[in-house]
Amino acid sequence: MNLRLNSEFGTLKAVLMHRPGKEIDRLTPYNKEFLLFDDVPYLEALQREHDTFSNLIKDSTGAKVYQLRELLIRVLYDEQVLLHLMKDSLKRAGMVHLAESILERYSTAECAGILTAGLKVHELRRKLPNLNAGELMEFAFLISPCPNLYFQRDPMALTPGGIIFSSMRMEGRQREADLLRVIFENHPDFKSNIHTLYPVNSHDNPASIEGGDVIILSQKAVAIGNSERTDEKAIYHTAKALLGEGTVERVYEVHLPQKRQFMHLDTVFTVLDENLVLTYPDAMNAVLQTSLYTLKEIKEDKVHIKREVLKESLLTVLEREIPHLEILHTADGNPDYAMREQWFDGANVFAIGPRRVISYNRNIHTNRALREMGVEVLEIPSSELSRGLGGPRCMTMPISRSRV
Repeated sequence: MNLRLNSEFGTLKAVLMHRPGKEIDRLTPYNKEFLLFDDVPYLEALQREHDTFSNLIKDSTGAKVYQLRELLIRVLYDEQVLLHLMKDSLKRAGMVHLAESILERYSTAECAGILTAGLKVHELRRKLPNLNAGELMEFAFLISPCPNLYFQRDPMALTPGGIIFSSMRMEGRQREADLLRVIFENHPDFKSNIHTLYPVNSHDNPASIEGGDVIILSQKAVAIGNSERTDEKAIYHTAKALLGEGTVERVYEVHLPQKRQFMHLDTVFTVLDENLVLTYPDAMNAVLQTSLYTLKEIKEDKVHIKREVLKESLLTVLEREIPHLEILHTADGNPDYAMREQWFDGANVFAIGPRRVISYNRNIHTNRALREMGVEVLEIPSSELSRGLGGPRCMTMPISRSRV
């Protein structure tokens, strides 16, 4: 498997997803903000909707759907990998010394569950009756859960030049990126095909970047959102790696307002075909500035790039990169419906092939407009999935597509 993508819409061949699990049941009305949720989903219904989604992908494309839990268990059979992840997960609670005891008492599959759904003091006490938890209360987390894990787009990104392993802005999500990186660097299906663009090996505390901010515009251009979750410094180093690698010639830095509704670039627009983009009009108009990174020179194995602030709109940039561009607005531009459907990620559809997308069934006006443009729209139920405020694109990490 090449582990490089040259488009957002080539026919899907393999994708990574995570079926929501016990980590969702860790959400309460009192901790949901800390765990970056606006609501408390109903797990069983959420799982049914997610199963419908993953089955639809397999049935409509024949693509292989990798499930994160299965991949994680496979790499955790390496005891050193498991010990490293468990120690790292216990750091925040100051309980790293418990790692070996946990590994002795829990199976590999149970440890995978702990790493995704977390572990509370009273739960570990069942295995360790003499547990000394210091000042931690019985229902405190020794390891926090990862309820956002079903949004697989954020912890990494594949580009024409290689992989970006995310450095997550929110502390509560960093373990998601750590899990993905460990999986890809150790799983036999992937480890021999990794070319890491970011983070830079010499950086101990890499600036934040998240996969939802990375969009492939063409075989020679990538756009990265400078958002509330992705820093300019990370974009610079990613652009330097991409341009130095030679596959990409242009990297655009798209400056977004620091607001939740513009959390990532893929809430502004998504690419559905070589000449079709779906966008939320208010978001496109809210873009503050676009900059362009290009290669200056490679001298003595050192890459030098230049940055130019463009005096033109994002739409103009897209028109230059995407010949004969057609723009489709969510809800076909109706401001009331567009605002309502954007709340449920109307622009965040998942392209499974050229002009073939999977969309939430609740976004009826956007789906109708897509069909009128000749796009095949496959719908999934969304009563619970949408409570996490992420769309079908957010929930999928394509790892192989047909080249275009």
